[in-house]
Order: sequence, then structure tokens, then C-alpha cells
Amino acid sequence: MGEWRLRWADGFTGRANSALAVGDAGRPLPGALRAVCDFAHDRGIAPMVQVVRDSPNERAIAASGWVPATGHGAGHEVEVLTAPLHAVTAVPGVTVGDEPAPGWWELAMRPGEDSPAARQVLTGGKVGYGAAVLDGALAGVVRGALVDDWLHVGRLEVAPAFRRRGLASALMGAVQTWGVEHGAGRAVLQVAEGNSGALALYAGLGYAPHHRYRYWVPAPGSCEDSTS
Repeated sequence: MGEWRLRWADGFTGRANSALAVGDAGRPLPGALRAVCDFAHDRGIAPMVQVVRDSPNERAIAASGWVPATGHGAGHEVEVLTAPLHAVTAVPGVTVGDEPAPGWWELAMRPGEDSPAARQVLTGGKVGYGAAVLDGALAGVVRGALVDDWLHVGRLEVAPAFRRRGLASALMGAVQTWGVEHGAGRAVLQVAEGNSGALALYAGLGYAPHHRYRYWVPAPGSCEDSTS
């Protein structure tokens, strides 16, 4: 819709089920938000927009009566971090492969997340599945996806029994090396602003803030389906 992008993935992740409200929607804002509502209702998801924090679009959306999506489970305020890539020394037991290791999905997915839509989203394109195996057990996972010369990093998770052993940093190093080997020059990842532990980890690995975004939703009763 103009420069906006309307997205749907059967409810898996906020990013994949919100309108990316960046740039010009190609129509007046009330009509654009009306189209967001209709698009979401037609697909059985809640209307929501993702917009760069403190941008003109965000100010206009707020003025229209939409409200911050404070109920979004993964956090409605998100920081986007980037870093230049370089290869690092491999850590024994930490690898990145073209296929997920046994148990990868169970560790990478939150309760109730695993679905055909989730697997389609997470397997699309060129993907590297990182895994840390200690004492014969899957101790941690991470996912890297190539988009042009960018490595998109996500799904970093370490099993509770193996935390505080440096595995998160080792997994990040492995997936970044995989990115370099496949032609990526920079990495990008996204962290909820309230996740201080993750933000500290990534800052220590050289990631710096690029921008922030927020999710907004219509005020109750303001987004009825205009096609019904």
C-alpha cells in the first residue's frame, strides 16, 4: 500500500502480522489505517502497525487515536541493533548448519509458537541454524538469515541448565562467522527495550543502536471491519 507493507503470517510474531508503516501510504492516513484494519480482519489477526519511534508517521498515528500496543507479549517497544561482521575462532561443539539439529525447534520456539506458519517464516530464504551441543545435549540455538549482504540474527536461546557458560556469545560468534562466509558484511537484530540482559550482551559484542520502533493498535471500538 504505497510504501507501507501489509503483512500476515497466521499470527506468528508481531513483525510478520503488522503493517510496516514507513514512508508514504499513498493515501490519506485515515484511509490507510482503515485498510490496515480491513486487511487484518480479513485474515483473522488483530490490526497493528509497526512504526519508527518518534517519526512523523508515529506522531500522525497517535494523533489519529491509535494507542501503544502495551499488551503485545514480546514487548511493544523494540530496539534495532547493527554491527559490522567479522569471523571469530570457532568454539568446540558450536556449529551452524543448513538444517536444524534435533531438538532445535523445541528450544528455539516459545510455548505455543510452533506452527506451520512459524516454520514457514523461519525456514524461508538462506538460513543457518546454530546449535551448541554440550555433554551430548542441545544446550543452545540461534538462527541467521541472509538478506542481500545483511545477516539477520534471531532465536538466540540457551537452555536454563547451560546458562552463564558463555554459550550465547559463542553462538553469536558462530552465526556471524557463517554470515561472513556467505558474503554478509553487517548484522542486524532486534531486542525488546526492556530486555536489559540481551542489550548488554549485544553491546559487548559490538552491536550499536540503529533505530527504535513501536507497535500501535486501534483504540477499542475504532477499527470495525468496513466490509462487514
